[in-house]
Amino acid sequence: MGKYGGVVIGAVVAALGALGLMSWWIDFMSLVRGSVPVMMIFGGVIAVIAGLSEMKDEAASKKEEKKQ
Repeated sequence: MGKYGGVVIGAVVAALGALGLMSWWIDFMSLVRGSVPVMMIFGGVIAVIAGLSEMKDEAASKKEEKKQ
C-alpha cells in the first residue's frame, strides 16, 4: 500500500467519520449522555478499590515496623 496510500485512506476514513458524526449528531450525543454516568460509576469504584488497597498496604507496613 505504501506511505501515501495509508495517508489517503486515513483522510478518506476521517472525512467519512466526520460526515457520519454530523449526520448522526443526536444519536452520538445520546450515546455520550448515556455513557458518562457509567464511566463515573466505574471511575468511582476504581478509586475506592485503590484507596482500600493503599490503606491495606499502609496497615501492613505499620505491622511490619512493629515486628522489627
